Amino acid sequence: MPNQIINSECILHACTIQGDGSGQPLTGKDITQEIKSHDLAWVHLDATHPDTRKWLESEVSYLDPLILDALLADETRPRIVEYDNGMMMILRGMNLNEKAEPEDMVSIRIWVDESRIISLRRRRLKAVSDIRDLLANGTGPKDSGDFISMLSAKLFERMEPVLTELDEKLDDIEELILDNPEPSERQAITSLRKQAIIFRRYIAPQRDVMMHLRTSDQVWLSTAHKRRIQENLDRVTRYIEDLDSMRERAQVIKDELANALSDRLNKNLYILSVISAIFLPLGFFTGLMGINIGGMPGVDNNNAFWVFSALLITIVACQVLIFKKLKWF
Repeated sequence: MPNQIINSECILHACTIQGDGSGQPLTGKDITQEIKSHDLAWVHLDATHPDTRKWLESEVSYLDPLILDALLADETRPRIVEYDNGMMMILRGMNLNEKAEPEDMVSIRIWVDESRIISLRRRRLKAVSDIRDLLANGTGPKDSGDFISMLSAKLFERMEPVLTELDEKLDDIEELILDNPEPSERQAITSLRKQAIIFRRYIAPQRDVMMHLRTSDQVWLSTAHKRRIQENLDRVTRYIEDLDSMRERAQVIKDELANALSDRLNKNLYILSVISAIFLPLGFFTGLMGINIGGMPGVDNNNAFWVFSALLITIVACQVLIFKKLKWF
């Protein structure tokens, strides 16, 4: 039964991690031997596979059931839990898979101690592929602390282009609104603000993870590792500040759009009001002169129409002068 589990498709990748930055691929029984020895090994598992829990319970039996449940949970948020001489971490990276939205961030669940690294994923994450390629090229992590600092750095590096693109889109919309505000741009602003909120929801807890790692007393986390983790902390803190700024800017831009559209509407209503004010007395006089009763002045005068038209033009001219004096336009 153990061999069947070990050979299961739940194992996506397994290798030793040498002290020189290289990794030696593992298969079959070698995985069981290395994962239980004192030499550092990394096993990457498919969390959706039905044999994954069996493999973990068999090969990493010392893990607390609560840790196993967290590693295999359907929905997770970034966090960190220390247990004995190891720690469980849950991090998230941008979803850069084909036909996927970046804000649908992909989780990576990790158990790490001095001699083993167990990682699980439900969807592909490019940062994991980066680490695997680096190990194949001999430039990968040399120990557990290196693995954690390098993986988090890869996760955060891939966030920057996505957040930069989001900021540039916000700049473009702001420029459009300043030049020619249109009601259709409301949806674009709302969409960008929603993206910023979702990104922050998953990136902000990762700052807490980095802060915890920086102050951890685990023996396999050296001062050099913590310096690199500090760099990762500074980077993710900047991302959070940028996202906060984008959220505030999006709200300000939305308010500016609402004000611009309101000003346009008020201007149109004002013009209509002025036109109505001009034609109100004209309508009164034309209505008065249009009644069909005896005694109407000018009925027998052939020039009465032109006189009346001149009177209306004079009234309009007087109104315009009065409105200008009152600064109505």
